[in-house]
Amino acid sequence: MTGRATTRDPWFDNAKMALVTLVVLGHSWVLLPESGLRDHLYDFLYAWHVPAFVFVTGYLSRSFTWSRRRLWQLVRTVAVPYVLFECALALFRIYVGGEELENLFRDPHWPMWYLSALFFWRLLTPVFTALPAAVAIAVAVVTSLAAGLWAGDTLDMARVLGLLPFFVLGLAATPQRLERLRTPWLRPVAVVAFVAAWVLTTWTDTWASTEWYYYRALYGELDVSDTRAFLTRSVLLVSGTVLAWSFLALVPRRGGWFTRMGAWTLVVYLFHGFAVKGAEYAGYTGWTADHPWVGLVLTSALAVALALLLASPRVAPVLGHVVDPFGFAEKRVDRAADVAVASQEAEVIAGAVADAAADAAREARPRR
Repeated sequence: MTGRATTRDPWFDNAKMALVTLVVLGHSWVLLPESGLRDHLYDFLYAWHVPAFVFVTGYLSRSFTWSRRRLWQLVRTVAVPYVLFECALALFRIYVGGEELENLFRDPHWPMWYLSALFFWRLLTPVFTALPAAVAIAVAVVTSLAAGLWAGDTLDMARVLGLLPFFVLGLAATPQRLERLRTPWLRPVAVVAFVAAWVLTTWTDTWASTEWYYYRALYGELDVSDTRAFLTRSVLLVSGTVLAWSFLALVPRRGGWFTRMGAWTLVVYLFHGFAVKGAEYAGYTGWTADHPWVGLVLTSALAVALALLLASPRVAPVLGHVVDPFGFAEKRVDRAADVAVASQEAEVIAGAVADAAADAAREARPRR
């Protein structure tokens, strides 16, 4: 998620960049005053963009194994950034924002939950890929439904297990199955699905609440019976899946400047929180409270601009060194080794050229 691969599917890079931009957008809306429109926009977005992100993550994790190389890659690209940015964001919130935080590392703060979830999802990948697809999905759904009864905040295990079905659906997907989403007639169907979601999320609070979209609260905390809780989560799992597929059906397949930014989604994800929190500490929420309509438009535009800036060719590679310091160090070591080998080869070539020149000079001398 932080660097460039030799071959990439433009479809998924477009999807990843669009989804991480929506993450920034959703987080930026917390800077706005509460209103019917803001709450509706928020509920509509969270009904599908996190499930879609998890689904895409699962699909791109299908090749993960418990090999030494892949485990080291998991530590390097997920665990290490989690520790670094959990510390950095906590220090920023404490010393710049004056906040009081508890349970650092045990309870991931704000956007850091996704790295904790990704770490465990990747570790579980070989288990689920070894099962038949139908069995794997069934196990994931049952686990998600049961997690609401007992899973707690430790390493955000409630969300790890609650969102697990979307990840396993991604694991079970294949290029051939996903090719069906490219069928032209599915696009108008996808539009209809989003229109229906927009209408239905108008009444989210009458049958559930926004908290359900986070998959983090125990059923007891939501003050509903277990039967009602199972039914509500089942509806969210089904609707989230349908809308995630609808999103992919609408994502462009062609490459371009936006596609290339899809290689840097982790950079956008990890750094945008500093900007959003910084705006909050600077008093931006007070200004939006006085200018709600202008604030909504401006905040949304700035959120999209921030995502594009962080993923831009001049910014993302630099910030990528911070996100993946071990990868950066390994590249520097490999480069130094290549330079050393090239230097040795150059010395050998130079020596051979010198010897050849000396031999030619001797041959050119007149014989007496």
